[in-house]
Amino acid sequence: MTITIEYYLILSAFMFLVGVVGVLINRNAIVVFMSIELMLNSANLTLVTFSSFLGNSIGQLFVFFVMTVAAAEAAVGLAIIIAIFRNKLTVNIDEINILKW
Repeated sequence: MTITIEYYLILSAFMFLVGVVGVLINRNAIVVFMSIELMLNSANLTLVTFSSFLGNSIGQLFVFFVMTVAAAEAAVGLAIIIAIFRNKLTVNIDEINILKW
């Protein structure tokens, strides 16, 4: 029994859906960033799946770029969250109003 492309795409869609729900429902900034990372990983899975299905390595090359952007986003996002936590003593998105007048 082989695993077909549909299984990978269903798993990727489920991962992306969980990430979207996590971004929309959660109010914790760290959980929101983790949900964004989950959505990026589901895109990576889709790229690798189509790359393997089509027999070329372009999708795998794009995965490296997505991983680089995701690592930079995580580092900068975590630094911003730590800076906001030091000032406001919370990571709840509803309570952070640092950009309001």
